[in-house]
Amino acid sequence: MPDNQDPQSGQPQPDPERDGRLDPESAAQDQSYSEGYDAALDPYAAEDGPQPAAVLPAPVEPAPVIPAPPPPPPKEEKKDEEEDEEEGMLRMSFLEHLEELRSRIIKALLGLGVAFAFCVFFTNEIWKAVMAPAASALKTLNLPETLAQLSPTEAFSIIWIKMPVLVALFLASPWVLYQVWAFIAPGLYKRERRLAVPFIFSTAALFILGGAFAYFVAFRFALTFLLGIGVDIGVRPMISMTEYVDLFVNVILGIAVVFELPVLIFFLTLLRVASPRFLLAHSRYAILLIVLLAAIITPTPDIYNLIIFAAPMIMLYFVGVFASYLLVLKREGEKFPWRKVLVVGLIVLALAAALLWILMVRYNLHWVWRWPFLVR
Repeated sequence: MPDNQDPQSGQPQPDPERDGRLDPESAAQDQSYSEGYDAALDPYAAEDGPQPAAVLPAPVEPAPVIPAPPPPPPKEEKKDEEEDEEEGMLRMSFLEHLEELRSRIIKALLGLGVAFAFCVFFTNEIWKAVMAPAASALKTLNLPETLAQLSPTEAFSIIWIKMPVLVALFLASPWVLYQVWAFIAPGLYKRERRLAVPFIFSTAALFILGGAFAYFVAFRFALTFLLGIGVDIGVRPMISMTEYVDLFVNVILGIAVVFELPVLIFFLTLLRVASPRFLLAHSRYAILLIVLLAAIITPTPDIYNLIIFAAPMIMLYFVGVFASYLLVLKREGEKFPWRKVLVVGLIVLALAAALLWILMVRYNLHWVWRWPFLVR
């Protein structure tokens, strides 16, 4: 008997699996089994009830790539930087400027007074140093190494006042120059205020270097020439302290101030008043003015002493032009080839040393501190 045949009636029974239908009891069991299986897979399904069929998300298209905006032109950046620097500038009224000037002058004079008080303790040594060029020139001419005092107060005013003040001016020059810089710094940009240390150091160094050049070279040569003019024809020089000291101060201070020429050229370039191209194009006029200035400072009318005074000034002019060129390169974002220049300079110095050695060894020449410097 087939399994699906009714034993009483002999009629075949419907097969639920074959017909694709289930009886109510089996359908209930199957539904319960299905819900239990889904609950086992998803623990939150039993709590939330039957879940809807999963819906696949629509494909997401990639977002378009937006290119970065181009950088602003360098002129605008430079303009913004200048505006930021201008905001940092100190604004003062006319009366405030006068008050600031008064304060800086007082501070500079106080520093000069401290240096003067220090120099007073060394008046004898200072006077011996001031007297040394005259003593050397008089000794060379076989004359008495003395100066004449023409009034009772002459020695006191010169030895105890004028000479200590002159030396104190050189000692206090960094402090005085710092006060000058502090007065003009509020009106400068931030990048220009960073030049404080180079400005003070270079200006003071050039001022002291100019005084040293005048003392050891220019004044000694000029004095020897002046005192020896009439010795061969019976003229005996009688030099007073006042005349000697006035000439000494004029030469020392005049050359010391002229040695500030590179600093002046640098600041003219910094303020955009001059440029290296302009300075080189008009260098012949600058040389003419330097020679005229040297003729005014030089105490003698001869060409020899004029060259001694003018040659360093012309060299300093071109040093200032070079400093101006370096400033323009830095302003334009370029660099100077220091390494190549150093190599070339060392080669030139080596060749000059080799030539000097050959002249001294092969031709029996020796060095002396007067023209032509190399003699037999």
